[in-house]
Amino acid sequence: MDSLSTVTTIPFFDRKTLLITTLLSVGYLLLSAVLVGFKTDQLVLVGLFNGAFYISRPTRKFILGFSIFIVYWIVFDYMKAFPNYQFGEVHIASIYHAEKDVFGIHAGGAVLTPSEYWLAHSQTWLDVLCGCFYLCWIPLPLAFAVYLFYTNRMQFFHFSLIFFLTNLLGFVVYYTYPAAAPWYVQLYGFNLHVHTPGNTAGLARFDAFFQVNIFHSIYAKSSNVFAAMPSLHSAYPLIVWVFALRSKSIFFRVLSTIVTLGIWFAAVYTGHHYVLDVLAGILCAIAGILLYEKVLCRRYFFISFLQYLYRHT
Repeated sequence: MDSLSTVTTIPFFDRKTLLITTLLSVGYLLLSAVLVGFKTDQLVLVGLFNGAFYISRPTRKFILGFSIFIVYWIVFDYMKAFPNYQFGEVHIASIYHAEKDVFGIHAGGAVLTPSEYWLAHSQTWLDVLCGCFYLCWIPLPLAFAVYLFYTNRMQFFHFSLIFFLTNLLGFVVYYTYPAAAPWYVQLYGFNLHVHTPGNTAGLARFDAFFQVNIFHSIYAKSSNVFAAMPSLHSAYPLIVWVFALRSKSIFFRVLSTIVTLGIWFAAVYTGHHYVLDVLAGILCAIAGILLYEKVLCRRYFFISFLQYLYRHT
């Protein structure tokens, strides 16, 4: 499929195209206002999409190719309108005790979860390092996607669709198994407070060290506090790593290896995830890859869909 090629015959600017993009843009803004309320970043997203779509053919191809990531962001944002605690029991004590039973660390005459252990043994250099790793959780997949877009377009589609599929699998688990993060237990114990805001947890030490507000601003927009299982932070770099091994880029092979291991550790160190969450995120990524490659890519309709994508971007 990598050898497919075609000549674009669709007019760059016509009435139909203008109508479709306008309806999509207005529809998105109206639906967003109804579901999650109006925010300026919604206008920024619409502006970026339309600007890239109409400025030139290369930018149009680029933004259409990356539309899957835009859809992911929109779906993730809309989860605010449907909190998962409304759809199932929130697991707080059960996952905490399971973590302690499987990965408990004996220290000071007590058994601690790994997150509790690192909370008591935090180090400034680890705060900084883990903060840097956590900042890579979206930039790394996007940067690698850009690399694939310009070097291997079909691999770009495979990567992007697996990324999206993995997120969908993770979202399904979010709603079937709502779970609190370690920091929640540290602050609220095993009591359920459904309107708890997002929390920076151990990443607050990174913000404090550099006197910035990076992670606070990120987690203030958290779509769902009770979505610790699985850790999609742990799934994303693993997908990058798998595709980097298949690529010719030594840079991304080395970088994705370091960042993947770093994010797995940082997720636990900062109190955002249990080890069980990280393992679930790893399994989620593996399931996404296998489902895509062993099931979807063996279906004629899906192959035709990939060919359509390739011809039009």
